[in-house]
Amino acid sequence: MKRARWWISMVAMVFIVAACTSGEPAGTGDGDDEPQGGDPIEVAAVFTGDERTNFELVLDAFTEASGIETTFSSAGDDMAAFLGNKIEGGSPPDVALIAQPGLVRDLAADGSLVAASDEVAQSLEDNFAPVWAELGSVDGTLYGVYAKVSNKSTWWYHVPTFEAAGVEPPADWDEMLATAETVNASGVPWVSVGGADGWTLTDLFENIYLRTAGPEMYDQLANHDIPWTDPSVIEALERFAELTGDEANLAGGTNGALQTDFVTSVTRVFVGEPAAATVVEGDFVPAQIPPDAGAQAGEDYDFFDFPSIDGSEPAVISGGDAAVALTDNESAQQFLAYLASPEAAEVWAANGGFTSANQNMDTSVYPDDITRRSGEAVAGAETIRFDLSDLQPPEFGGTTGRGMWLRFQDFLKTPDDAQGIAQVLERDANRAFN
Repeated sequence: MKRARWWISMVAMVFIVAACTSGEPAGTGDGDDEPQGGDPIEVAAVFTGDERTNFELVLDAFTEASGIETTFSSAGDDMAAFLGNKIEGGSPPDVALIAQPGLVRDLAADGSLVAASDEVAQSLEDNFAPVWAELGSVDGTLYGVYAKVSNKSTWWYHVPTFEAAGVEPPADWDEMLATAETVNASGVPWVSVGGADGWTLTDLFENIYLRTAGPEMYDQLANHDIPWTDPSVIEALERFAELTGDEANLAGGTNGALQTDFVTSVTRVFVGEPAAATVVEGDFVPAQIPPDAGAQAGEDYDFFDFPSIDGSEPAVISGGDAAVALTDNESAQQFLAYLASPEAAEVWAANGGFTSANQNMDTSVYPDDITRRSGEAVAGAETIRFDLSDLQPPEFGGTTGRGMWLRFQDFLKTPDDAQGIAQVLERDANRAFN
């Protein structure tokens, strides 16, 4: 899991001059206005509903610019199983969008991926912070373009509840705990926790750990270069328990939190009479508010950045979908280069439910100021780290009823046992990494 940093010197021309100036992907023509076309490609993703609809608009824009036809294939809810069956059957999609870096590493290790071209590498260097090329690389070889990302360092709140309690968004952790007491006293619990989905709890821990231990220690823990029993982990767990160990903070108390899934944790705050004042999760929270709820951005819901802890600098935990090529097809490489362009990001962003780390995207296309603020925080972050659980072997970091997801549910039940949970996490991690 230790990644070489040679990507700093990955310099090669990505687009021919016409493509750079027109917004067309490479290979659309040597100065011609008409796209030149190429082999059709199949693109697989787990997107459904509006997310799929909006992504298909990006596919259409690519086809219009390049002349290359695309077909969308649904991977269901398990990309690993979908690709495993396709690869075994000798018919993988040309491109897949994968949310788990661990799966990208596994596919690269068994030779299932095709390395990104120099054009793709240059497009990334031109438009993204270096961390995104690093995250898309395995052992020094670039494979993935993080075309769609998320800001997981957002804390969403019900504006009328804050106004009724006479509180403002807190600036740091201690102020937040004090604000929570005030809100609790007003008759509304502070936070709705979707503890039935273990990943919501790991997201909370990761934000705390990044702010208490710092980015270098975060990287060491992600790589299992330090054990989960390290004092830095214990400190973060104790901070976690400062919030969740007080049942008055939790909508429905501990049992209620453990029985609430992510979607319900959102609707309990923003639909009808609020069961809590806030929900801590990523920039995809508003997408879970039903349109018929009538909730308006800025009037009914807003967010504040995850609070600083002990003076920690601003930082962002992010997730995302990496587009990778599984066939040696020039059209697939053109599509990856297009996904790294501002033009593709702007098509997607204009339709909502999307955040881009592309630093050259026109952020005015975001549908509202709240989405824009969240997106700009990702693109402009000086300290940004990928979701730690997604960086782990799946059996430890991303499986229901196992590993991190299960252990943080256990810790929600027993917040006074940081040492015990850390020991079990370390045991699970050793099994997964060895």
